[in-house]
Amino acid sequence: MREHSFGFYSIAFLGIILGRYFLVAGATYWFFYSSMSQSFINPRMLHQAPSWTTIRHDIKLSTLSALIFALAAAFVLCAYREGIMRLYIDPNDYGLWYLGISYGAVLVLQDTYFYFTHRLFHHPRLFGCLHRGHHRSRYPTPWTSFAFDPLEAVVQAIFLVGIVCVLPLHFITVIAVLTTMTVWAVLNHLGPDRLPAIFPHHWLGSWLIGPAHHSIHHLKYTVHYGLYFTFWDRLLGTQDPTYKRLLGDRLADNIDRV
Repeated sequence: MREHSFGFYSIAFLGIILGRYFLVAGATYWFFYSSMSQSFINPRMLHQAPSWTTIRHDIKLSTLSALIFALAAAFVLCAYREGIMRLYIDPNDYGLWYLGISYGAVLVLQDTYFYFTHRLFHHPRLFGCLHRGHHRSRYPTPWTSFAFDPLEAVVQAIFLVGIVCVLPLHFITVIAVLTTMTVWAVLNHLGPDRLPAIFPHHWLGSWLIGPAHHSIHHLKYTVHYGLYFTFWDRLLGTQDPTYKRLLGDRLADNIDRV
């Protein structure tokens, strides 16, 4: 691997992260919020679209988050060069089976870390400086997916730096995790009406966090703190007991009363 400076890596990763954000969030927003989407969304589940002022705020926060994650990624790569990180290149070092196992393990650990830090961010003493900016979008869009408050972005970046210090991870595994995180975040911020309502009623879908599940968090604040899975919300009593019922014909009425 050719060696470059920390500054070079920071600028390169900033371009990559911002490009990924505008490509994925922008394309998703264009598709799901354009006239083309009107044919398959449920008109009885429509949620209020945010103003362009809110979207610009989300993009501003996302740009700051991209800078923080770019600095973290540059640090990881420089530390890897010094032999500190447990990243590896040859998949045969741990076997092909380990690629899948490590990928699943990181998602579970990240979901756990996110649940507890996210719940902590909602403490009244921390919410204002750590999480208020993200919740400015009461009715989120794909642009909200990466709109972390700067300190929150630092906390999430710490996990990504720490995990490659603890677990041996192939570069492909890291890329797969980051891709999953990006796509999942965009989908979770679509709003409750943009994907089929049957999703959370399916036995597998009920264990996965989707746009309807996360939209309720943006409305109620005190429920649904997970990232990928509903496990911790179910176990620790932060799953909205009316979640499935809210996704039926009465969803719009219930949301209006929140």
